[in-house]
Amino acid sequence: MKRLVLVLAVAVLAGCGGEDSGKATLWITRDRGVHVILQREVPAGLTAMQALDRAADIETRYSGRYVHGINGIEGSLSARRDWFYFINGYEADRSAAEYRLRNGDVEWWDFRSWEVQMRSPVVVGAFPEPFLHGFDGKTWPARVVYLSPHQRRQAERLADLLGGRATLVLPQTARVRLNVLVLDAAGEAPRFVADQKRGTGPGDPVWFVFRGDPALLLKDPPIGRLRYGVQP
Repeated sequence: MKRLVLVLAVAVLAGCGGEDSGKATLWITRDRGVHVILQREVPAGLTAMQALDRAADIETRYSGRYVHGINGIEGSLSARRDWFYFINGYEADRSAAEYRLRNGDVEWWDFRSWEVQMRSPVVVGAFPEPFLHGFDGKTWPARVVYLSPHQRRQAERLADLLGGRATLVLPQTARVRLNVLVLDAAGEAPRFVADQKRGTGPGDPVWFVFRGDPALLLKDPPIGRLRYGVQP
């Protein structure tokens, strides 16, 4: 009887591993990613708050639900600067104490001014996220749209990276049910920006537009890593 109980307990524990196993990535930066403070792997299965607390000295408020300071860098209402956090490039919509990291997630904390812009719903700095892991385990099919035939080969390579398809034409209605990367015509300086339909939140479809040599997105790391966007 004891042996049967032990076997059942092991089976239950093995079955509970699922989304809690593996690794996530933690980034801490300042000023929209200009200054990198920390990059580290953390165990999946922790909350975003627990992972941050393991890697840095943090100060919280509101019963541990709000991050006020990281490694001595504190938010200030008068200076209009605070800590914002993203999961896979999406600005989170809940306390870090409530988001549980999944395998492959990128948790990113950035200390910046909110005087001019309070929200940045989605950013390019975690690319190829959120195409790969989405938000809270929810992902959308991916499409890479190329605007001229000579881009086809690189578009197909990017589609393979994102687990999607490359296409020359995309119906307007597809934007509401797909994550889309558009390869615009090459310009003098690369440009990489992210957008989302107004009123949507983390986990909803994104629309990324890249202008420049697509090979820059296939590099390791790709252009725009740890930045909100790349503007000429």
